[in-house]
Amino acid sequence: MNILIVGNMGYVGPVLVEALAERYPETTLDGFDNAYFAHCLTGAPVLPERHLRTQYFGDVRHIEAEHLEGYSAVVDLAAVSNDPMGHRFAEVTARINAQAAVELARKASIAGVGHFVLASSCSLYGVASGPPRRESDPVAPITDYAISKVEAERGLAALDSEMIITCLRFATACGMSPRLRLDLVLNDFVANALATGEIRVLSDGSPWRPLIDVRDMARAIDWAMQRSERDGGRVLNINAGANASNYQVRELAHAVADVLPSVEVSINHEAPVDSRSYRVDFGLFERLAPDHLPAMTLADSIHGLVTGLQGMGFDDKAFRSSDLMRLNVLQGHIERGWLTEQLEWVRQSDVTNQRAGEV
Repeated sequence: MNILIVGNMGYVGPVLVEALAERYPETTLDGFDNAYFAHCLTGAPVLPERHLRTQYFGDVRHIEAEHLEGYSAVVDLAAVSNDPMGHRFAEVTARINAQAAVELARKASIAGVGHFVLASSCSLYGVASGPPRRESDPVAPITDYAISKVEAERGLAALDSEMIITCLRFATACGMSPRLRLDLVLNDFVANALATGEIRVLSDGSPWRPLIDVRDMARAIDWAMQRSERDGGRVLNINAGANASNYQVRELAHAVADVLPSVEVSINHEAPVDSRSYRVDFGLFERLAPDHLPAMTLADSIHGLVTGLQGMGFDDKAFRSSDLMRLNVLQGHIERGWLTEQLEWVRQSDVTNQRAGEV
């Protein structure tokens, strides 16, 4: 089995690579990434990419079909990966998350790849009051990021291909990683608790959020890259998570305080109700992938984050201004003249000439 993971040098990729390497020691794993966040290592004693046969560097927008030959599965993690980045880089978000994802799948099909897996998102359900959302319910994306995932899924469904395609509509990611992000709700709460001794919930705490640990995301991807067409059809959009992991925001804050009893939780009960609230039904995933269901509890994820952050010596009260927030990393690259506004790397010679001209 030969697997290519596109976008492997982000938050999820290192955890996925390690999990696959441990489970399938004879499998060939390769990575393809443009290295926006390659330097954002967090508590990793060695480079996570040590498990790969080859790490390729390049832009998913320009990958060629020839590069995809010989792989049994391609996993697409490449994305402008949250709402703030999607808003800041709306055009690029559409290009990378949707158009490039569909082109990648089309080229993978031409190259004879058997399985294509897209990391999609439950956020495409948008503002969803009422019962938990199923795959058959209409989507109602309200952000550029969520819109891009809807467009990617639609483009993949329209491909003329025999390749088995799985779009995993992941719950909100959480948990420790060798390239940790803190721009995620549970990760933010744990970081704030450790750095300041308190968690301030700016809303009334009532909105619902489904969560999934990055380790359980790896388990779902493992299933998707090998599933039979009998399990869901050739093209499948499926919610990936667990019904028990739909939480209200205030529950998450108190769960962190249960692990760190000295932490104080304050909730703004006077705040207007936050409309960004949705629950998700993961029943289809439970039926189709019984051996790959989430295994991490909320407490497991919190303990992992606490241990990981403490191991890093983390105490940064201003972490929301640090490189642990992905938008800050991209903005820093742009301000240094390394990236364009289209999130394409500037050639070093161009940077040198530009600076020489300025002088």
